Amino acid sequence: MSLVQETLLPASPPRPEDEIRSDFEMRFGQHISMRASARITPVGVVSAGIAVAVMTLALGYVAGSMRRQK
Repeated sequence: MSLVQETLLPASPPRPEDEIRSDFEMRFGQHISMRASARITPVGVVSAGIAVAVMTLALGYVAGSMRRQK
C-alpha cells in the first residue's frame, strides 16, 4: 500500500492582467474635485451578478406576497 501526500498550494493573488481597473475624476468648479478608483476580477463580476440576481428574485417574492395580502 502506498501513501499519497497531497500538498495544497496557497491561493495565488490575481495577476494584474486579470484585473479590471477603473479610475475616475470629476471636478466641480475650481475648488472641488472628486477622484475614485476601483478594481475587480472576472470572478468578482460573476459573483456580483449572482448576488444581484438572488436579491432581485427575493424582492420579487416579497413584492408578490405583499400584493396578495391586500
